[in-house]
This record gives sequence, structure tokens and C-alpha cells, in this order.
Amino acid sequence: MPKVVKVGVVKSNKMDKTAVVSVERLVRHPLYTRAFKKTSNYTVHDEANKCQVGDRVKIVECRPISKRERWKLVEILLSPAEREAHAQVADDAK
Repeated sequence: MPKVVKVGVVKSNKMDKTAVVSVERLVRHPLYTRAFKKTSNYTVHDEANKCQVGDRVKIVECRPISKRERWKLVEILLSPAEREAHAQVADDAK
């Protein structure tokens, strides 16, 4: 069975080797068919303590590491500092 991979934003990294990642998904109402966002928080194992609040990260499900940790950090996709650098490059190009 393949492992589930999700992309979310780091909400908290105050614990040692652990971060809280918020994942949004779009859900349709069964009767009214209006789409709305639902948010889930996952406690993620971050072995190197690399992720910072606001980072967009990729997580994958794994065996239970502790009482609430069942997800591992795969990679940091985009950090706020990188976003600012991309915005400055785009402004300079104009």
C-alpha cells in the first residue's frame, strides 16, 4: 500500500525534533455542492530541526514515532525567505 504524501505549512516548531503542519483541502458539501476549505493539523517528525514557521513542506505518513507523531518531514519546498527573494527577482525583471 503506497504511503500518503501531503503538502502543508508549518504552524509551530517549538518542540524538539517535532513540528505542527497545517494541511488544507477542498471539500464539497454533499447537498449544496458548495466547495469550502477544511484544515487538518499533523504532528510531524523533523529529525534535523530544519523547518521554520511559515515554511511550505512535504510530509509522508510513517510508523508511529511517538504518541501523536505518525508523519515525517520529506522536504522543505519553500520558505518565507525564498518567497521574498523570488518576489524581488520578479520586481527587478519588470
